[in-house]
Amino acid sequence: MVKKKVVSAMLATTMMAALLSGCGSSKSAGATNGGKVLNISCWNEEFKSRITAHYPGYVEVDSTHGKIGDVSVNWNITANQDNAYQNKLDENLLKQDKAAADDKIDIFLVEADYALKYVDTDYALPLSKLGIKDADLSKQYQYTKDVVTDSKGQLKGASWQGCPGAVFYRRDVAKEVLGTDDPAEVQKYISNWDKFVETADKMKAAGYKMTSSVNDSFRVYSNNVTSKWVTDNKISIDANIMKWVEDSKALVDAGETGTHTLWSDDWSKGFWKDGDVFCYFGPAWLINFSMSCDQEGSVGYDGLWGAAVGPQGFFWGGTWICAAKGTDNADLVKDIILKMTTDDDVMTEIVVEDDDFVNNKTVMEGLANGTKLVKQEDGTEAPYSSKVLGGQNPLPMYCEGAAKIDLSNQGAYDQGCNEGFQEAMKEYFNGNATLDEALDLFYKTVEEKYPGLTH
Repeated sequence: MVKKKVVSAMLATTMMAALLSGCGSSKSAGATNGGKVLNISCWNEEFKSRITAHYPGYVEVDSTHGKIGDVSVNWNITANQDNAYQNKLDENLLKQDKAAADDKIDIFLVEADYALKYVDTDYALPLSKLGIKDADLSKQYQYTKDVVTDSKGQLKGASWQGCPGAVFYRRDVAKEVLGTDDPAEVQKYISNWDKFVETADKMKAAGYKMTSSVNDSFRVYSNNVTSKWVTDNKISIDANIMKWVEDSKALVDAGETGTHTLWSDDWSKGFWKDGDVFCYFGPAWLINFSMSCDQEGSVGYDGLWGAAVGPQGFFWGGTWICAAKGTDNADLVKDIILKMTTDDDVMTEIVVEDDDFVNNKTVMEGLANGTKLVKQEDGTEAPYSSKVLGGQNPLPMYCEGAAKIDLSNQGAYDQGCNEGFQEAMKEYFNGNATLDEALDLFYKTVEEKYPGLTH
């Protein structure tokens, strides 16, 4: 176990060094064609489900294999718990030069929190090398391009998603406690953090928790900071992050939220109608991919979620498709990126069938304002609405949020700092450490993860 941790740390350090130097060590050919195996590295089933449902000509063979024409598709899925996905990806990218043709990574996926770690190296191929032009991506939201643009101005990936956030609240609980489930009216109760706390008091009196965990709101605060986590190798904690600590401690002490880790069983109990959680913060993908809305007994199954803006705008996550340098399936990788991130028909399918918010301004604005209609089961056409959200059309709200996303304070250390801070503060919220002790734990964790950083 110790040896594995050392190796992982070394790989992480190597990749980060590549990032900070702006140059990876890969010397393999940029991209060729003729490959018989397409290797895709990712951390969960989401992209696979999108390809299976929406990419023309994809045939599923089994849970980890598919076919596109005469090319075999190999899904290398490594769960991201304890950084396992990145560790595995680092290991494979570092071996990319020497790997046999059928073993080379062709596509790998990244998230916003650590995208720069990969796109600012040679391991990620500029999309221009695949023949993808700026005009091909003209309908995409600018922030989704900014996330995967390297220090030389080269675009290294594309996403099918836009991820503006919202508050998803239980309509039945809103009616019971607030007297209304109308999104505009519910918004009045959560329009700023003071009103949010007042509403939390009302929820507690009625036997409900406002949120499942303090971590539900962390992204809202962290997306509204005025400084980066790290500047000139020095860690700093923004005032808005400390505001999250102050507000969260008060909610925990009042019994109005918990301290559950995101994605844990305890955290997700509120997805079910017998749960006691009023609301969750999240982007569109949280509903479809994470809230069990396809399962009887869940809140979403009966269309009992509603969506409101909440106290502050924010975004969360997103998945970007990167082409690995050395791919021998360049034309196929190009087609996948274009079909899955730019094709109007595919984009529309993803919104309608998956309740996702896609990275296509033309499609999203048309569905939001009703000029683009959706075919119904009886063959008629009607404006878009979400069954999970009780017939609500949240897209105007999402579109407004997507246009305001600001990445100016994003940095290469975001994932480690965000995760480390939440874990350290959990000790404080639970009464196992003082605030100063929790802060010391945070600094120690991050400085061990990223040697060379200080505070």
